[in-house]
Formats: sequence, C-alpha cells, structure tokens
Amino acid sequence: MKDEQAAVVRVQQVVKDFRPGFGLKRKRVLHGVTFDVQEGEIFGFVGPNGAGKTTTLKILMGLIRPTEGSASILGRNVAESEFRDQVGFLPENPYFYPYLTAREILDFYARLSGVGGSDRAARVDELLGQVNLGHAADAHLKTFSKGMLQRVGVAQSLIHDPKVVFFDEPMSGLDPIGRKEIRDLILGLRAEGKTVFMNTHIVSDVEMICDRVANIVKGSIRHQGRIEDFLPDSGRRTDIVLANLPPEVAEQLGERFAVTMQGLGERLELRVAEKDVGGVLDRGISSGAEVVSVTPHRHSLEDVFLDAVREDEDAARDGEAVA
Repeated sequence: MKDEQAAVVRVQQVVKDFRPGFGLKRKRVLHGVTFDVQEGEIFGFVGPNGAGKTTTLKILMGLIRPTEGSASILGRNVAESEFRDQVGFLPENPYFYPYLTAREILDFYARLSGVGGSDRAARVDELLGQVNLGHAADAHLKTFSKGMLQRVGVAQSLIHDPKVVFFDEPMSGLDPIGRKEIRDLILGLRAEGKTVFMNTHIVSDVEMICDRVANIVKGSIRHQGRIEDFLPDSGRRTDIVLANLPPEVAEQLGERFAVTMQGLGERLELRVAEKDVGGVLDRGISSGAEVVSVTPHRHSLEDVFLDAVREDEDAARDGEAVA
C-alpha cells in the first residue's frame, strides 16, 4: 500500500449544490465525496449516468467550485492555475475546429501548452502514432469518425507530457480494436510513472486496467478500493458441463455438493463452489460421464456495482412508500 502522503489527487468531503432555476430550491448532486488517487496508479471512477462523475471531474479541473469540502492535485488547491501545465484533460465531448487537420490541431494545442518549437513537430508525430492516426495526420477533422476524434482528444491531453491525466469516458465511440489500443496506451502511461484518473461507465475496461476504483451512485461513494477487494475468492464458482452423466449420479452430486443443475439435452451443466470442483469431476468421470467443459465463474465487478445501484433504487422506493 502506498503512503497516503503520495496521493496525487485528493478529494475530501466535497458537496455540490445546483439551483435548477431562479426561485427554485437547490438540488444536491454530490454528498460528501471523498477519495484519494495515489501516484503512478490508474484510478477508475465508475457510476451510472447522472451519478456525479462529470461534476466531480469539473471540480477537479477548476471549472466549477464545490459548495463544501476541498480538492487538490499534486498538493495544490484545484482553484489555483500555476500547476495546470502538469495536468492533461480529455473531456467527455471534446470539440475541435473541423477545418484543421489532426496534425494542425495537435500543433495548436502544443503551442498553447508551451511545447518548444524544436520539439513540437516530433512530439505531434509521436502522439499521432501512439493513437494510430498517423495515416490520417493531414486529413481534415470534419472527415473523422467519432472514434477518430476521440483519439485526437486523447493525444491532445498528452501533448505536453503531463504528470497526471484525467480522462472523461476515454473509450467513448471506439470500436473493440480502438478500445484495446487506448487501454494499452493508458497502461503505457502507468509504466512511464504517470497517474491516470478515468471516468467511465464501462466496467469491463475498469476491471482490466485499473489498480483501484471508486463507485459513485447518486452523488455518494458506495465502494472504494483495489479491484481484488471487490472480488473475494470465497465468491468464486465454476461451471462444469458433463455429458452422459447417469441420473442417479447427478442426484448424488446434488445431495453431496451445493450445486445448481441445468439440463442441456444429454448434457448437464453444474455450477459448483470452487473448492468442490475436484470432487465433482472425480465422481463424474468415474461414472463414465464425459467432461465437456470447465469454466471458472466469479462475481464480476459489474455485478458488484449493479447491486449498489439496485440497493439505492430499492431504498428510494422504500422511502417513498413510507412517506
């Protein structure tokens, strides 16, 4: 566990209220949000649409101010501006001048970020290659697909070689190949020692690349910690498919082991606790059954987060019923 003093991003008891319109009551969208992001890690900030992810990120970027609480990056209050040259940012819906080329827009952002003239062209070419846009470097952005524009957005966030990078839905609009390329790029940033904060609702991407994660639901953090903390070994099950298993043996397995059975014609699918896999296979094989497949199955990160959303919805319905 890294020292708490190494936290690059720190959010403490942040509350945010909005007033929907003149004379209307304030609406609270963040309820005491608290989390830390450690140096050199990939941190996933996950939640359904409207949960408060983008609002939290806007506070970190200094675009809006919290009603209560505090937030800092690299030890500096987010209201300050001097440290911004160490921060990269990809918004959820980036906008680019459509009549510029990919090379021109990255050169423009490099100039804004203070990248020197002697290094600028090489840095632009390097990033175009990293996001696989070298073939389209001199095409106008108005001809780009949404996924290609997303890659331009990733490249502009890295143009000045920042220490900390914030991505708001970085996989948005990408096909499976593009998503893998961006995942590999993010893993490469971690290998370089950079810190990555990733807002997303695509839980599978979080499970694949993030070191730690926080789940936000309706403006409150529901879970926070390392990926493995959400997926304990005790919850693991294994799916076994056996063919030609004698009915009496199936009955014995049901009595001896806590298995769930489902018929598939001449095949039988059994969901077995991980500790019982050996015993079930031994009994099945000794009875003359054929082992078709053995597939480990575990409670996924998506299951954990969906359960949190459902719990919140159930609590809200119970509150309405009492009222």
